[in-house]
Amino acid sequence: MSLEINGLNKKFDNLSLFSDFSIEFHEGTITSILGPSGCGKTTLLNIIGDTIKPDSGQLSGFRGKTISYIFQDPRLLPWKTVEENIDFVLTREMPAEQRHRITGQLIKLMELEDFVGFYPSKLSGGMRQRVSIARAFAYPSEIILMDEPLKGLDIKLKLNLIRIFSRMWQADKRTVIFVTHDVDEALLLGSDIIVLSRPPAQIILKQQITVPSEKRSLESEYFKELEQNLMGALGN
Repeated sequence: MSLEINGLNKKFDNLSLFSDFSIEFHEGTITSILGPSGCGKTTLLNIIGDTIKPDSGQLSGFRGKTISYIFQDPRLLPWKTVEENIDFVLTREMPAEQRHRITGQLIKLMELEDFVGFYPSKLSGGMRQRVSIARAFAYPSEIILMDEPLKGLDIKLKLNLIRIFSRMWQADKRTVIFVTHDVDEALLLGSDIIVLSRPPAQIILKQQITVPSEKRSLESEYFKELEQNLMGALGN
């Protein structure tokens, strides 16, 4: 099954971000989207999430799908603890006993057991993002939209969050659309990698990766070659 956008057009004032643009996402996979700043990556997520309307175009397969978000800013509720922030998105979805069970499972998967009673202000940036990821998986969504959630984190934190996210996704394979400016992040997470051009955006490279995430190494010759191809497509 796939989710498709066909003939997308979107302008802001005199800037045409998308002109007759088409893209396809395979359900149950992680699609990493790369591209230069200002090429429309975040706008594309907002159109998928229905927070921005396209000027024209057709979205197929998205109607009725529930969506979770993971942003660069974790956007946690400051007056709620780690456990309460995760539980909060389930309040209207299921009874308390079931919520408690799911929240507990996610806390364990995200390695947050020692922080359940902490408030966001007492957590590091990496820890807050772990809670944000757990919250996205807690909500019974079919699609997860990720807008540069690892930006600004040091490499050690990034690699740890990628490891944990991959483990979460292996346990619950949602459709993930991951926008990033970082080639290494795209390579370590993506099942499919798409590179967009400058506006009006077009797809200039598509790359599928079949190596399981836990076996990926940026030091391998295969991934070094992929990195060179992606950097070349980005003009770096």
